[in-house]
Amino acid sequence: MPTLLRIDASAQLEERSLTRHLTGLFTQNFLAHAPGTKVIIRDVGLNPIPAIDHKFIHAAFTPPDAREPWMNERLALSDALIDEVIAADIVVLGAPMYNYGMPSALKGWIDHIARIGRTFSFDLARGDTPIEPILSGKRLVVLSSRGEFGFAPGGVRAHLNALDPALAACAHYFGVAQADIETIAIEYQEFKDARHEASVKSAEARAASLAVKLAGGAAQAA
Repeated sequence: MPTLLRIDASAQLEERSLTRHLTGLFTQNFLAHAPGTKVIIRDVGLNPIPAIDHKFIHAAFTPPDAREPWMNERLALSDALIDEVIAADIVVLGAPMYNYGMPSALKGWIDHIARIGRTFSFDLARGDTPIEPILSGKRLVVLSSRGEFGFAPGGVRAHLNALDPALAACAHYFGVAQADIETIAIEYQEFKDARHEASVKSAEARAASLAVKLAGGAAQAA
């Protein structure tokens, strides 16, 4: 049976977080149709991942057989986070838009996932494309919320959307191809009007429907 990795990155308390509402709804519907699914939950919003520093970089770029004990200790959390991604068939990101980009907590998680020798290889013999992903075959579901509206391609604020392109650019670290990214977003959050209510209902329905669809596909693959 499949493994679902749920990452929540909202800084809001759980009862106020729209993205946690969506990730919870998605997980609930997925389990209803694929009850044997293993679910891994990592809440980096409430339990932020520490930022990388020069020690992390030194350790990560030192060959494993040459690392000193402190280097392995410094990379232990990164290794655990990467192991969760490796185990997952589907990565579900609760990713609110903060200041038109991703929460710092989510960026910290990605920085720990992007590791040479673990999620990508680097070889200058490849010319101008030296980075090659190591992982593959996974799906990414992005469940988001935005205070304003019109951030989808062609929308009035599409040019301000720094969240979706950044996640797409980093998806290869998770083993996800561009065609295997699904994004569902609640908009109009700051307006708190009928448009927001309609957006919430639409996102809820789409998240539930996508969960059922992916659960069915996972069951057939099993």
